[in-house]
Amino acid sequence: MGHFIVTIFIGFFAGLIARALHPGNDKAGFIVTTLLGIAGSVVATYAGRFLGFYTIGSSAGFIASILGAIIILVIYNFFTKND
Repeated sequence: MGHFIVTIFIGFFAGLIARALHPGNDKAGFIVTTLLGIAGSVVATYAGRFLGFYTIGSSAGFIASILGAIIILVIYNFFTKND
């Protein structure tokens, strides 16, 4: 349970940084950005476990969480694009 709380905490800050680093004009608000950052952190955690970078019970690192959040933001922007 503790690793999940750490994942959420890291994901919160990763979402904020990913939003600042992600190019483009995002129209997502603070809450959506935070939730996408948390999702990116969770994705990075489980992808890292699948690839053997992390053991069971450990969370993704901060950089991996930012990368996961950027990937989620790119996917989010792809589906919400209104051109």
